[in-house]
Amino acid sequence: MITTRIRLVALDLDGTLVGSNLTISARVQDTIARARARGTEITIVTGRMFAATKPFAETLGITGPLVCYQGAAIFEVSTGAVLRETPVHQEVTRQVLTWAQERNVHAQCYSGDTLYVQQINRFSKRYTDLAKVVPVVVPSLLDAFADTPSIKIVLVDDPGPSEEHLAALKPLLGDRAYITRSNVDFVEVLSPDVNKGEALAFVAQRYGATLAETLAVGDAWNDVPLITAAGIGVAMGSGPPELFAQADAVVGDVAHDGVAEAIERYVLT
Repeated sequence: MITTRIRLVALDLDGTLVGSNLTISARVQDTIARARARGTEITIVTGRMFAATKPFAETLGITGPLVCYQGAAIFEVSTGAVLRETPVHQEVTRQVLTWAQERNVHAQCYSGDTLYVQQINRFSKRYTDLAKVVPVVVPSLLDAFADTPSIKIVLVDDPGPSEEHLAALKPLLGDRAYITRSNVDFVEVLSPDVNKGEALAFVAQRYGATLAETLAVGDAWNDVPLITAAGIGVAMGSGPPELFAQADAVVGDVAHDGVAEAIERYVLT
């Protein structure tokens, strides 16, 4: 029986708060509002950019810390201030971009909450159609980020090749990078010093809460650190086996308002 009062709820965005229609359901909004009325803080913990996340935070009335880029950057919603930023190591950026260029794999980098690509193609559109952001096109990412730190590198491909890219990059980069997948199409490279679970600890401390007083809900591989760090870690029903194996509970998928189910079960009862 769980007796600890939940003071902070951390929610993944895509596949958790919203589905393909990019809309937060009325039931989920109502449940979150009731949790906030009881004094429980809410945050979003996502791989998205701040610009692509802020509208959802504002819909939910979130004004405090917001975790973006898988934890590599944390922003204050009300002011847009960067509370913390941890870029990819510069030598890792060069190595990954060179690796991608040699194999003709679509890569994209981020700096100043702006997305940079070398070309607009079906892979860049696959990402921007989801994130609803406009990229900046540069002649060469290697040149553009030769001296400019990138907060994250994303390789976008079809699911099969993406799995192969993940398998190839992990031994190549070793402990110099944190590599994860938020989607079957995306392989994301970040600093080894960050992940969603580590970022949750940062936000909890800002609110004066312990990790034992947190509830986290996610649906993908990149959410494993999040749900294992939280006092109660909940997996959406659409998640992969790796997530289920680490979760304290499994709820319905986004179409069945799994977030509302988790909050009703662990916060409102």
